[in-house]
Amino acid sequence: MRSSSPGSYPPCPPASIPPAAPPPAAAQLLERYLAQPEPLIIAFGTGRSLSAMAAEVIRTPLAAHRIVSLISNIAPDGSASFYDVILRMADKLQLPHYPMLVPVITDTIAERALFNALRPVQAVMELAARADVTFVGIGQLNDEAPLFKDGFITRAQHAELQAAGAVGEIVGGIFDAEGRYIDTETTRLIGSFRIPAEREQPVIGIAAGLSKQAAIRAALRGRLINGLVTDESTARALLA
Repeated sequence: MRSSSPGSYPPCPPASIPPAAPPPAAAQLLERYLAQPEPLIIAFGTGRSLSAMAAEVIRTPLAAHRIVSLISNIAPDGSASFYDVILRMADKLQLPHYPMLVPVITDTIAERALFNALRPVQAVMELAARADVTFVGIGQLNDEAPLFKDGFITRAQHAELQAAGAVGEIVGGIFDAEGRYIDTETTRLIGSFRIPAEREQPVIGIAAGLSKQAAIRAALRGRLINGLVTDESTARALLA
């Protein structure tokens, strides 16, 4: 596994830190990037872990970094989840920010194509592709799947993904136990920046817990992330 620190991106093993500590540790890592004098593009997923990380950040940015969202937090009924990260970061850090202002999932493939064709959406996608560092949560696809619990996908869609072998998701990209993205009717409706495997720039996953181990292991196996902030018990289980 590789992780990164600002500048040279040296190797970094999974963080071995006390239980429940991933968000503060991730915030410290983010602050090292915020302290860089050259402007960076910093990309964020969304979710509970990243929202908690945002709450821990205290450093004022040294440069006019740009922050970009990889996925929205808008559900099919138009409501927004409580775990948006980009706006919290923008409010706290007063940085130029680029939200993904489209629904997480649409009703039809044609509707998704219309959203993807919008110039602002294309601009955000292009910026995400150029990110110097990316911070993401790792969602499980078991019965506690955040996508399902937070109302983004239906029970039937959840079942379809499980039947296709899904074990985890990163910013809406659904993957199997080998860390390979799967293609189903449901995945074609999800709109987000799909992080490519083996990305050279740092992609830091923030996740911990027994229920997430299969998803974390798969993300590492498929090299969808190259760095991980987790707790000690999860790190030991992954390395066993």
